Amino acid sequence: MSTSPLAAKRPRAGRPPTMAAPRERILEEAARLFARCGYESSSIADLAAAIGVSKAAIYHYYTTKQDIYDAIILDVLAGLTAAVSHAVSQATAAPERLRQFMVAHARYFEDHHAQFVTMLIGYSGMAITEREDAARLRDGYERLLRQIIADGIARGEFRSLDVAASGRAVLSMLNWMARWYQPGGAQTAEAIAAGYFDLLSGGMNA
Repeated sequence: MSTSPLAAKRPRAGRPPTMAAPRERILEEAARLFARCGYESSSIADLAAAIGVSKAAIYHYYTTKQDIYDAIILDVLAGLTAAVSHAVSQATAAPERLRQFMVAHARYFEDHHAQFVTMLIGYSGMAITEREDAARLRDGYERLLRQIIADGIARGEFRSLDVAASGRAVLSMLNWMARWYQPGGAQTAEAIAAGYFDLLSGGMNA
């Protein structure tokens, strides 16, 4: 995953720990820990033990557990936006752009499952400054989806719809997967999202 904005904070003095891509490793392992045990029930000591380093090694890069949590959220929102924006740019017609949006979202979700569980279960727990940064990323992502729907309506590719409500419906379907989906099951997240798109675009009429 990409280096988050919080990674730029001044690290504590001392010799850095020996591990490859330390910030990324800390965030990935922390996401797994938070997703499995919950943020409140997880400690820096637990995280250090999972990685196999000392607590001081963690503190060299992140001052608090809150910093780690916030970095995970900002990182996954930025990565999701970049991945989905790229996929959407490959299509022109609104229905295909919407399908690309949904499938790319699901693909990124499956590849970053622990990060999504951490984000969607405890989003409101961010520090105030970082929460504002996350809100800007989230709002920009929702604007991308709403623009796809609005463009489709304007071109006659979609019927007249409430753009905001339709966008919320799409995101609700995709984000709810974090509550029940487990990677490695009978269907990939992409396949499930494609099925959601077929349901939305075709309805349930025979």
